[in-house]
Amino acid sequence: MVEHKRLLARFFESHTGRVPVREWLLAMAVEDRKAIGKDICTAEFGWPVGMPLCRALKGHKGLWEIRSNLSGGRIARVFFCVHEGAMVLLHGFIKKSQKTPARELETANQRMRGLK
Repeated sequence: MVEHKRLLARFFESHTGRVPVREWLLAMAVEDRKAIGKDICTAEFGWPVGMPLCRALKGHKGLWEIRSNLSGGRIARVFFCVHEGAMVLLHGFIKKSQKTPARELETANQRMRGLK
């Protein structure tokens, strides 16, 4: 039996042609990139996926996060939204505190608003 992706992931692309999440991933160590990629893949095939992998962000309608654990106890987050039947990867960052910084949320929200 062949399993199909329920929600295809694609990268957000800015009006200038930049692909910020892809650039962020390519700057990471290979093992970290693989861990995040595996989590994104799990969400693609298993959508809708709940905790501990994915969760909707309260107060930010339509915005979700993929929660990845990296080497050395670090934590990464990839924010995405569902747009035109695809998971659009909007913003990624390494989480350094318990609370998600407002600027990280605003970046993702701004990119989500810019989708056509």
